[in-house]
Amino acid sequence: MTHPIHDSRYSWLRLLITLAIATVANVGMWAVIVVMPAIETQFGASRAEASMPYTLTMIGFAFGNMWLGQLVDRLGVTRALIGAAALTAVGYVLATLAPSMLTLSITHLMLGLGTAVGFGPLIADISHWFMRRRGIAVALVASGNYLSGAIWPILLSGILAREGWQQVYLTLAVITLIVIIPLSLLLRRQIPAEAHGTAEVAAQLNAQSSGFSPRALQYLLGLAGIGCCVAMSMPQVHIVAYCVGLGYGPAVGAEMLSLMLLGGVVSRVISGLVADRFGGVRTLLAGSALQCAALFLFLPYDGMVSLYFISALFGLAQGGIVPSYALVVREYMPPREAGARVGFVLMMTILGMALGGWMSGWIYDVTGNYQLAFVNGIVWNGLNIAIMLMLLKRSRPRRSGVTV
Repeated sequence: MTHPIHDSRYSWLRLLITLAIATVANVGMWAVIVVMPAIETQFGASRAEASMPYTLTMIGFAFGNMWLGQLVDRLGVTRALIGAAALTAVGYVLATLAPSMLTLSITHLMLGLGTAVGFGPLIADISHWFMRRRGIAVALVASGNYLSGAIWPILLSGILAREGWQQVYLTLAVITLIVIIPLSLLLRRQIPAEAHGTAEVAAQLNAQSSGFSPRALQYLLGLAGIGCCVAMSMPQVHIVAYCVGLGYGPAVGAEMLSLMLLGGVVSRVISGLVADRFGGVRTLLAGSALQCAALFLFLPYDGMVSLYFISALFGLAQGGIVPSYALVVREYMPPREAGARVGFVLMMTILGMALGGWMSGWIYDVTGNYQLAFVNGIVWNGLNIAIMLMLLKRSRPRRSGVTV
């Protein structure tokens, strides 16, 4: 039977607190995008140089998901949150004191490491507190990343215009400390050992049916994550540049990107509900197939109205894919290793985004257009679909809410 703590009133309260923390913690991913033009002007940097802080932020974010996930397993989520909040705040402050682009970029590596606590580690933690509704719980926490991207750039734009990017970062340093640390203290309660036991039995049954060891399955999911996110990155990273090349201008591209992010939030919630009924593997497979279909639509249609529609459709297709990886990890792997395992797989998805963004740009430089870049994304997406089909064929996992 499931443990009484699962899906309890306290579990839902913990979910709300966790979502609030995620919305604040993830701002480190988006702040650098907001201040990038101001940084470029101050340092007289080229566009490539001004992009380095963002690149290092994402590298730090990727590895921080795995590192902080391991800390959550060993020390608990509260200590990991406090340490990450302090690291993030120090990164903000040091960035304002940076004398050069190189130093500024290094501080953003620190920012990325700290910011990562708002994604994989929080997803892993909340997954322990739900069984029947684990899918929607994970999806809502994962949506904190997109909500942060939708809310904070608007809130920070006024400070940026009046007082400059340094004041934006100093403000964020204070907000990070005064919001995350007190809220993290509300998450000190530990999941009962017997609740772990219930989840572990279910994971063992699923793992045995698949025929993969936890380590082998982790690496297989990591490869699948790279595949789906190389595909995902093509529209997300290059839609603005694509629209500029078509003569529509950057503002239109930015609106299409916003549509993708908004669709991603809706997709994550819907995917969470679907996963509670059909499991993580089927949900991930469905999202990946829909993403592939949306990518195909970019090939024949490049009119402005068509691209608005396809961008919204792409967001609705892809938003639930990454959280589904966390659900698959929880369905097949030991719960006491959830932080490290979820962190590793999500790290690979983020590295896939970074790789795909670069590959698409390289293909454009070689060919002079984005058509083959879309084809490249479709091929990588096929790799993810193939891995999920193999896993589905080899196993028939029980839904997380089924008694064992």
